[in-house]
Amino acid sequence: MIIADRKPLAELLEMIQDCDRILILGCKGCVTVCNVGGAKEVGILASALKIARKKEGRTLEVDERTLERQCDPEYIEQVKNEVGDYDAVISMACGVGPQFLSTAYPEQRFYPAVNTTSFGGAVQHGVWEERCAGCGQCVIHYFGGMCPIARCSKSLLNGPCGGSAGGKCEISKDVDCIWDMIVRKKTEQGRLEDLLDVKPPKSWDTARDGGPRRSVREELVQ
Repeated sequence: MIIADRKPLAELLEMIQDCDRILILGCKGCVTVCNVGGAKEVGILASALKIARKKEGRTLEVDERTLERQCDPEYIEQVKNEVGDYDAVISMACGVGPQFLSTAYPEQRFYPAVNTTSFGGAVQHGVWEERCAGCGQCVIHYFGGMCPIARCSKSLLNGPCGGSAGGKCEISKDVDCIWDMIVRKKTEQGRLEDLLDVKPPKSWDTARDGGPRRSVREELVQ
């Protein structure tokens, strides 16, 4: 899932300082799972913005709407008859949402309400951690199903660095060294020799450094 955090209220207020009527557009996708952009969060943000504006001695009219997804044209088309009725629209989707909306409705202003941080999942209730760097060629099968690219602070593919100590990363005692975890798992499985095999160089052709990426399913293209 995509992990995101809501932007500070002060930053959002600055975005809409010249607006009197806005629409807050939520997303039922990933940001709902991490309690950032679903219908509940849309309502909370709407109330917070109205209260903050009232303290300034001004009023703010806020409407609320939540779409199934904001990364799919068929869903953002659902607001085509209302999106132009506002001074601006605040998107509570990941960074993809306001970009799709801006392309679909170029005359309107769309502001991001969240900061998109990473791809990952819940490790405990209310805590989400990065697990994937979206590098385009997955090689976790070499490493016991764990990703050193996303989970090593240096993205090392050939073992731990010299800063690892006591199973912890040198950047913080709260961060586990993923290479310590990989070695321990392979040892427990009796497969430590797997790490001695010479692996082919990883292809970075599909990583972000090559520019914006595109996936095409020919059987679905119309």
